[in-house]
Amino acid sequence: MEPWAQVRETHSGVVILLGDRAVKLKKPVDLGFLDFTSVEARRAVCQEEVELNRRLAPDVYEGVADVVGPDGRVCEHLVVMRRMPEERRLSALVRAGEPVDDHLRRIARALAGMHGRARRDPRIDREGGVAALRSRWTASFGQVRALPEQVVGAPALDEIEQRTLRFLDGRGPLFAARVADGRIVDGHGDLLAEDVFCLDDGPRILDCLEFDERLRFLDGLDDAAFLAMDLERLGAPRAAELFLHWYTEFSGDPAPPTLWHHYVAYRAFVRVKVACLRHAQHDPDAARQARELAGLTLRHLRAGAVPLILVGGTPGTGKTTLAAAIADRLGVTLLSSDRVRKELAGVTPERSAAAPFGEGVYDREHTERVYGELLARAGRLLRNGEPVVLDASWTDAAHRAAAGAVADDASSELFALRCTAPPQVVADRLASRTGGISDAGPEIAAELAARAAPWPGAVGIDTGVPLERSLERALAVIGPAPEPSSVRFHRPLLEPG
Repeated sequence: MEPWAQVRETHSGVVILLGDRAVKLKKPVDLGFLDFTSVEARRAVCQEEVELNRRLAPDVYEGVADVVGPDGRVCEHLVVMRRMPEERRLSALVRAGEPVDDHLRRIARALAGMHGRARRDPRIDREGGVAALRSRWTASFGQVRALPEQVVGAPALDEIEQRTLRFLDGRGPLFAARVADGRIVDGHGDLLAEDVFCLDDGPRILDCLEFDERLRFLDGLDDAAFLAMDLERLGAPRAAELFLHWYTEFSGDPAPPTLWHHYVAYRAFVRVKVACLRHAQHDPDAARQARELAGLTLRHLRAGAVPLILVGGTPGTGKTTLAAAIADRLGVTLLSSDRVRKELAGVTPERSAAAPFGEGVYDREHTERVYGELLARAGRLLRNGEPVVLDASWTDAAHRAAAGAVADDASSELFALRCTAPPQVVADRLASRTGGISDAGPEIAAELAARAAPWPGAVGIDTGVPLERSLERALAVIGPAPEPSSVRFHRPLLEPG
């Protein structure tokens, strides 16, 4: 049985639980990102809290009560709420190992519905652009670094900042499209599992961010990512992924998985900042929480990187097979020079366009068009948050330099893999080719190998071994393997069970 009276404290307020009611008192503090030092400011923020939270919990927020002092003057203001059952907190259910999939689906639907009804205007839109998001990130970096004691190590903070700014710098078209599509809303802004109550007649989502409306003006996916981050922090990564899939389904949101990762990382770092502030207020567990949340931030920034991956080699070296395996394992876009070449020539992929070396659709002019189109498509995808694998021979140093320029323009990391295989393996592969897209035979392969410019920046991948071994070698070059507990966002909806 719950105690009749309880008191709980946060970095900015105090909650007093009394019988079937709860009242909230704002602390008279200035934390930089909020200032409650005046009675007038506390009254305004209490009224704002009630109005905003009635969007998702209209029967919970009853109003604002005035506290009258001995002299008959109002000296404080309290938010008055209906008390929710502690055992129905989403965080309590997750910690207890209770099934929450049905609750998460209803929460996702409620949040998407609120976002669909939310107000939109140019002032709100501005907060969803690259400049505003970058400003919020950098402000958080500055606030964490300005604290007298650094509980998150400098190497971790530096990597977080570097990865964050690289993503933002190269994704201008992605964020512009989000604004143009009406994805920026007046949302919740602080969606934590501790503040969601799973009742029989539906969820009650409490405690939205009220002290600075600009922090509540955000991408709807960013709003949802806060709860996904919190679920993962509570040890429920599958629930986090399911929730985001359901949210994007109900909101009709086509965002790339890299943006999911970026927003989860952003929300984790917001909590890093809060934990650091609580550590400065002498919370004994806050330093550990800050470091764990910094680790979660880094995992998602790494997973949400937008690389350009070149997979090259002469015919028969297994580049197309390896490129397809990499794209499939990572869940990213694959572009093939063989397919683009025939598309540009108006030839179906399965139809042969074989010609002597340097002739027909394989002459210099066609080849330049193919590489130009490959890189143009790759550049558009990268700037919109889509990692790309490019399958081509890459024997020409000029083409490789152009690929590097595309990666630089999109602030994307370039990985170059050069496939090799023993001569007899290559010969057997070329001799046994039937019905594929490539038209290259032994003569073409020999000519390309003889003319190939040195590729000192590429990592050699031996494809003469079983595919899984060469794939693991390639993935090790591209990046560290994700931790078993990490969320790996992919577009297909994961079904419960």
